[in-house]
Formats: sequence, structure tokens, C-alpha cells
Amino acid sequence: MTGPAPWIPAEAGGAERRHAPATLRNRMAIADVLREVLPRSGTVLEIASGSGEHAAYFAGEFPALAWQPSDPDGAALTSIASWCEGIENVLPPLDLDAAAPAWPVSGADAVLCVNMVHISPWEATLGLMAGAGRVLVSGAPLILYGPFLRDDVPTAASNLAFDESLRARDPAWGIRSIAAVAAAGTGFTLERAIEMPANNLMLVFRRR
Repeated sequence: MTGPAPWIPAEAGGAERRHAPATLRNRMAIADVLREVLPRSGTVLEIASGSGEHAAYFAGEFPALAWQPSDPDGAALTSIASWCEGIENVLPPLDLDAAAPAWPVSGADAVLCVNMVHISPWEATLGLMAGAGRVLVSGAPLILYGPFLRDDVPTAASNLAFDESLRARDPAWGIRSIAAVAAAGTGFTLERAIEMPANNLMLVFRRR
């Protein structure tokens, strides 16, 4: 398996609208889990929204929730705005760096982060856990999706190859262990680790 696919123009929406191929493969499986763990109402803060395709899809699947996409990349913010144009329950995307000591949002009812932890420096995960701790109230979910290492489960060969390719692209990247992520979230309890297609996991944390 190679590293993450580069942004490519979507078939519609012009060059400003970007397409991440993985979103089409994983969005339905992710939505199935979100139906079990998201609150019935309130605001979902999505960290590292990327192209914005997940935000547009999930907003349609959960019309009673307000979706707050975010990303630190200017091209991503433009793409998010394009994908989500006209969707009433999607808020304007925020310029938000997970690693920053302060986020431009005061609160949320859930935080979702898809495919960021392994494609960013470890400082971004530390910032994610700290920031989610600041914006979530007790009992609210922090939901992470992606490949993770588990101490008690052999790592799939495809994930080992993926990890190697990530570290070749950037030594600060790489698949993280669940134990390390959980230890970084001192204000959270890991409630569930859910098996997902293609050797991915959904980690559901709860704010203490």
C-alpha cells in the first residue's frame, strides 16, 4: 500500500473543490458507527476536515446536528466551503490547527477526527486530545478513525507497509498505538475500539 493519495480535482465543482478517494470508501461505515455514538442534537466539531466531502455527507446523514468543519490548510478550507455550499446544517469552515494551544471554538457536543493522527506529527495528536478536552463537556464523545496499533493484536501486513510508506514520506508521521493516544487523553476514557473495513478502527473516547 502506498501513502495517502494526493488531492485530485473532483469531477464537478472546479479546481477549488478537491477529492480524497478514501472518503467514498469509508463514509458509509463511519456513518453507521456515528449513529450509535453521536448526540441527537448539538454541534459536531470535525478536526482536519480535508476536502470537506465527509462534512457534506455526514451533514446529510445527521440533519439534526450542526456540523462544524475545520482545517489549517487554506486550499482545504476552500474545498470544504465548495463541497458544503448550500447545506444548511454545515457551519463555515474554521481555520483550526489541532496542535495549537487555543482553538477558535468555545465548545462542541462531539469531536470527530478522521485520518489525521497517522498523517501528522505526534504534536497534532497531543493537541487534538488537549483541545477536545477543552471544548467537550463531561460525557461527550471524541471519535477517531484510522489505522492504529494494538498491543494485543498483530498488525496487518498492509498496515505495516502503510506505516513504512508514511515514515518514508515524513519521519514525523506514522501509525500510532491506541495505548499512546489514550495516554495522551488524560481527561478521556476509551469506551470502545470498533473494527472497521480495511484494517481501520474507530476509537470512541468519552470526556470524564
